[in-house]
Amino acid sequence: MKETPLIEVKGLKKSFAVKKGFLGTTKYLRAVDGISFAIRKGETFSLVGESGCGKSTTGRLVTRLLTPNDGEVWFKGQNISHISDNQMRPLRKDMQMVFQDPYASLNPRMKVKDLVAEPLLIHTKLSPKERDKLANELLETVGLSSFHAERYAHEFSGGQRQRIGIARALSVRPSLIVADEPVSALDVSIQSQVLNLLQDLQEEYGLTYLFISHDLSVVEHISDRIGVMYLGSLVETADKDTLYDKPLHPYTQALLSSVPVPDPSLKKERIILKGDLPSPVDPPSGCRFHTRCPSCMEICKQHVPVFREVEPGHEVACHLFDEEMLKLER
Repeated sequence: MKETPLIEVKGLKKSFAVKKGFLGTTKYLRAVDGISFAIRKGETFSLVGESGCGKSTTGRLVTRLLTPNDGEVWFKGQNISHISDNQMRPLRKDMQMVFQDPYASLNPRMKVKDLVAEPLLIHTKLSPKERDKLANELLETVGLSSFHAERYAHEFSGGQRQRIGIARALSVRPSLIVADEPVSALDVSIQSQVLNLLQDLQEEYGLTYLFISHDLSVVEHISDRIGVMYLGSLVETADKDTLYDKPLHPYTQALLSSVPVPDPSLKKERIILKGDLPSPVDPPSGCRFHTRCPSCMEICKQHVPVFREVEPGHEVACHLFDEEMLKLER
């Protein structure tokens, strides 16, 4: 019997009204436009792409911090796409977020012990003494000490603040953690410490991660499977080794070519994309990547490519791998 994914996203869409056009009609920014993926229990699925491609919006849709315009989000076999806040409340302890900016995600007026224990106050009936004890244990778990509990967030470095955010997310023993660019604001040496901590905690607590990042070297370190996003859509998904060894989509190939190599004696051929990322308010027709794609064909300008499995576990949305469309092009 096939295992039910912990989280499954089907045709998810989210748009935001941004301005009115010349004739007074409202225009919409299509932040997420029909993406689908599934995350199995205990794995790390990463979303990567340029800034503005819809990664963070996807994370907020999955945790229902935002309500989708269309599509479905299934969590533990339950459709949570449009359930009420009261229905969602008991599920929130099972899905937590670690936010990008450790300087903005912690309340500067609260002591660390209260920051970590706040989810316990909302979702459990533990006494204040029990909450403080568990908060101290969690701080020890993430590499801090219990004497840090009486301090305030501004007394800590960026890496320490992110550890506090991780401790807070762990407090209610969630099944899923959405980590939205959790190390992008940290020094490289601190990044590795936080990534190793996340992996250790995943093994210890059986966690499932949706990891959001624009840094492919970070994603390679922590991921089991990877989804590449461009302008609100998924263009390729595969397991980590397959994606790095055999990227199929031209956008994925360009992203991977931009990853720095730590050996200065090795020369790497860069794929330089022309032009800027198009506006999600008025995206290009056909394949959204065709305006920057070095392999663009006429058919790419007219028809949206279907997201299809071209190899077991390897899916891509590109006309280069659509035999029927290639016949029409010829």
